[in-house]
Amino acid sequence: MSGPIVFVPGLLCTETLFAPQIAAFSDRPIMVADHRNHDSVDEIAHSLLETAPARFDLVGLSMGGYIAMAVKRIAPERVSKLALLDTNSRADTADQTERREFMIELTRKKGFEKVPHLLFPGFVHADREEDEDLKSIVVDMARETGAEAFIRQQTALIGRIDSRPHLQEISCPTLVVVGDGDRLTPIEFAKEIHDLIPGSKLEILSGSGHLPTLETPGQATETLRAFLNDT
Repeated sequence: MSGPIVFVPGLLCTETLFAPQIAAFSDRPIMVADHRNHDSVDEIAHSLLETAPARFDLVGLSMGGYIAMAVKRIAPERVSKLALLDTNSRADTADQTERREFMIELTRKKGFEKVPHLLFPGFVHADREEDEDLKSIVVDMARETGAEAFIRQQTALIGRIDSRPHLQEISCPTLVVVGDGDRLTPIEFAKEIHDLIPGSKLEILSGSGHLPTLETPGQATETLRAFLNDT
């Protein structure tokens, strides 16, 4: 058995996002970060560090990747290995911020019920847009997260920094993963992160979109297992 793993979910996601991987690493201490209570990526990172083990392997997907990069910037000595899945090291663009503000306003004025359904197609590979079982999982995670937490998360994403200047400082073993059909954070963003982190490894998962841990769980789990269990 190796050391603890801290998983950090994406926007509107819960520990269910990593359910297959949590089961696969059942021989190791597991913590799933709570990213619902703050409206700043750095505040979420500090909260994670307050409750995390002294040293741990860190796995973040999408928004979880933004938080993981902040953790690594704030307390680099705490992270033994880093896995960044389907994420982006850049700050929000003006267009992205505009879309987030629209979703916040929609939630406040019209309610939250339609939001997960509107977001789902972008979360998954184009071939899975009609996958009702997967959609049900994603919608249930969003409902568990709730409207107020969604607004805080979107606010945090709007205010996040450009992490690219800090990536070259990362010295721990790092894995960058992306689905080949990810439309939210496409392959070029993963390649950029990989190019900026010295010695990092890049894995492109076939047949997956933005949520490979659920879309292609076997492939995602084996990729993480090979990396995290490699001594």
